[in-house]
Amino acid sequence: MVEKVYVTYNDVHKLCQEAAPKILESFQPQLIIAIGGGGYVPARILRSFLKQPGSPNIPIQAIGLSLYEQLPVTNASNVNDVVPDQIGTKVTRTQWLDLSSLGEMQNLVGKRILIVDEVDDTRTTLEYAVKELEKDVEEARQKMGAGPEKTKFSIFVLHNKDKPKKGTLPADMIDESRYLAARTIGDLWICYPWEAIDIDEHDELARKQRTNGNGTA
Repeated sequence: MVEKVYVTYNDVHKLCQEAAPKILESFQPQLIIAIGGGGYVPARILRSFLKQPGSPNIPIQAIGLSLYEQLPVTNASNVNDVVPDQIGTKVTRTQWLDLSSLGEMQNLVGKRILIVDEVDDTRTTLEYAVKELEKDVEEARQKMGAGPEKTKFSIFVLHNKDKPKKGTLPADMIDESRYLAARTIGDLWICYPWEAIDIDEHDELARKQRTNGNGTA
């Protein structure tokens, strides 16, 4: 049986609050890009803690990437009997940047952009996001000539699974502390609150887990 870890909305809130000072110290993002759907909630919470007095809210953009395939479940009478999604082998782009809001891709050139997701599992999705975003912005920079500085990307995830990764991230992103995971855990099945059908049951399972000393946040 796969070991499950239950994370509550309060856990997510506190992890974002804890991480925000580190992000401001090392990166100071000007735009947040949330990877849907797990990155939506932490991105919105994080924005509140990144806001500086006298400065506007940091804009949030969303991109949709799909790597998971749901296996059919039979004889599952309870949501907790559902088998975890199986990791696919190909990333599918379901949504990309809203250029009607951004204006033009050139508006991202030279900016500091924070990519947010809930979990770094195999790293395949994060690798795709970074490579594709860097490619699009670099093409825009080349059209502007050699003058503009390159756009810098960083990553924030709630949880990094301590396991061999299939995907890779740029070495300078790791070396320059532009990758931050609020928690690093084992290769467990993480149950996030936005996935719960019965949120009261979810929170109760999280509470019992803490009582037994098995909580992650």
